[in-house]
Amino acid sequence: MAGALIGLSACFPSVAGAAALDGVLPSVVSVLPEWPPDVKRSEEPEGSGVAVFDGKTIVTALHIVDRALSIRIRTSEGRILPARLAGLDRATDLAILSPETPLPPIALARGDPALGQPVCAVGNAFGLGLSVTCGVVSGVHRAGMGFNAIEDFVQTDAAVNPGASGGALVTEDGKLVGLLSAIFTKKSDANIGVNFAVSAALVERVAKRLRDEGRVIWPVTGLRLVAAPDRGRTGRMAARVRLVKAGFPGAKAGLKPGDLIVRAGARRIRKPADLTSAIAGLARPATLSLLVVRDGTEQTIELKLPAGRN
Repeated sequence: MAGALIGLSACFPSVAGAAALDGVLPSVVSVLPEWPPDVKRSEEPEGSGVAVFDGKTIVTALHIVDRALSIRIRTSEGRILPARLAGLDRATDLAILSPETPLPPIALARGDPALGQPVCAVGNAFGLGLSVTCGVVSGVHRAGMGFNAIEDFVQTDAAVNPGASGGALVTEDGKLVGLLSAIFTKKSDANIGVNFAVSAALVERVAKRLRDEGRVIWPVTGLRLVAAPDRGRTGRMAARVRLVKAGFPGAKAGLKPGDLIVRAGARRIRKPADLTSAIAGLARPATLSLLVVRDGTEQTIELKLPAGRN
């Protein structure tokens, strides 16, 4: 293990940080799906997953296991075990697996990581087995990136390549800040230093719902939003209310067409996806304070989200 600590200390300068990262490895697995004959995935034949909660749940990226005929996992120690798809949520591209044998669970970080904070990505890049790359947190609460219907990403420059999807983005003390999800690239599906991990808060929310209820029901606000200002115009970035459906939470809160939503709780709203992301992270029932600009005047509106669908 001494050799492992020396190697990992290049990622986190302290011996304690290297030890914590070394302790993360048993919680991360390679995911080995068996595909139907008509599915070819030469660039990403395998994926990654992370054991959470009591170790009986592995969270991974849905696109890794979607359409798989069967699923196996490979532990950091080289054991290959069967696993069952236990739940999925297409809106966030997350899925949970139930392993045959519980694994050591990873601890989840609380709160947002700081910009510039050192982090490491642990995943099964290109199916080579678990590997570690390190960098910093480049951004938080990234939404509207175009990957999933609901997004709340931690952005990092730690190298992420195909096969690492579903892996762990961890802090120096070995806590999960995100689940590796997507690579921002234009022409090639390889790392260019702009990579995204689903925030630990959203991972926890979705995984618990899938484990306990078998599905995730996302709240419907009854609002149709567009980005402000209009293309080619200047002004304050916000989510503009275009339509309010009667009987839904948005209408009950008193929102009106033309309102500019500029903040939700402590979160700055620059586009509609930001509000969707802020709502997705709430445990319901919940009340979300919205800072709204109406006719040039700021006011606070309380958006109440019940436990049910509406």
